[in-house]
Amino acid sequence: MAAVGRTRVGKYELGRTLGEGTFAKVKFAKNLETGENVAIKIFDKDKILRHKMVGQIKREISTMKLVRHPNVVRMYEVMASKTKIYMVLEFITGGELFDRIARNGKLKEDEARKYFQQLIDAVDYCHSRGVFHRDLKPENLLLDSNGVLKISDFGLSALPQQVREDGLLYTTCGTPNYVAPEVVKDKGYDGARADIWSCGVILFVLMAGYLPFEDSNLMSLYKKIFKADFTCPSWFSTSVKKLIKRILDPKPQTRITIPEIIENEWFKKGYQPPHFETAEVNLDDVDAIFSESGDATNLVIERRDEKPVPMNAFDLISTSQGLNLGTLFEKQMGLVKRETRFTSKLPANEILSKIEEAAKPLGFEARKQNYKLKLQGEKSGRKGHLAIASEVFEVAPSLHVVELRKSKGDTLEFHKFYKSLSTSLKDIMWKSQEETSRSDKS
Repeated sequence: MAAVGRTRVGKYELGRTLGEGTFAKVKFAKNLETGENVAIKIFDKDKILRHKMVGQIKREISTMKLVRHPNVVRMYEVMASKTKIYMVLEFITGGELFDRIARNGKLKEDEARKYFQQLIDAVDYCHSRGVFHRDLKPENLLLDSNGVLKISDFGLSALPQQVREDGLLYTTCGTPNYVAPEVVKDKGYDGARADIWSCGVILFVLMAGYLPFEDSNLMSLYKKIFKADFTCPSWFSTSVKKLIKRILDPKPQTRITIPEIIENEWFKKGYQPPHFETAEVNLDDVDAIFSESGDATNLVIERRDEKPVPMNAFDLISTSQGLNLGTLFEKQMGLVKRETRFTSKLPANEILSKIEEAAKPLGFEARKQNYKLKLQGEKSGRKGHLAIASEVFEVAPSLHVVELRKSKGDTLEFHKFYKSLSTSLKDIMWKSQEETSRSDKS
């Protein structure tokens, strides 16, 4: 039975927001026919058209349809309404591989090898389908509940159509520390060899706990990358040092290839190639979801009730380990969260009004819509204006969970804002008896 106050899209019931970017947000959802949990990436059609992003979004959807592999986040289907596009994705609960490195400092060699084997398998499969990821980094590597690695975020991937007659790609993209030297040089590059370089950087990070190439000055960073100027730490075994040196070869022509990596002694230890079935894929419907003359019968309708979204026990559990598709990588920050939440016994409207009042003196403008609040910082910070999305969920008739999530700007600034805000809101925050007695003692 559908919960009252939820938004429905086709057979899916939407829940809380898991992540938010400039062009899309990702929501937790439930398939009402099967009871399966999924993540739905929602794009705003107008925004995509305004920013001339149609090509990139089509590419991301086409890629996700083409790639069916146990180590790649699965896309189940794609739907469209008159104003939005919905990508229905596998819901991954284990978080980012990067969080694991941040928590543990570095991984043991056998564990790093297991993830590297899964990564190479998935990348090899993508290449066999003519897909080059071009933005491989630990934040785009998620872990499922069994600790299996899943590649996500194909927003920068390249398809065979983008390869020129000389067999090369020409778009400079990716994250500087992970990018191959030939991509930066802008003279055309082989997408497969560039992805292999990024895999080498990832292997180094998994085992060292830090990046092989790092410099606060971008030009100095590129110089190090061009020369492959890096040193392996003393705890690396001789065989892994040799393999990393072969992968991080600044000359793409002599860089090790995936078939050679798979034959490497260090790589082969305990290696079990995955078994899975490949299916024929048709991409005709990808164009259809962008077509203005689209047959109205194929469009889904978003239905919404004007009431705070109820939060059930599963939602509460998933808030503590939910999927985060944000692609932020700020090493110096450690594990500063991009979202935070508190509980309150006040009515939903009152909670939002109190947040609005408390945010004004901190230099934030508020825009209210249903049981959501958008806060926009007036001053520009380290990464532009800070923007915060706030939403109220009903847990019980007289108990609400309030979530505040950074949608734009710097995570550290969001953290400072929340500290100041929570000081002003401490009267409306509900504490359990245990928490109250703890704060009384301190």
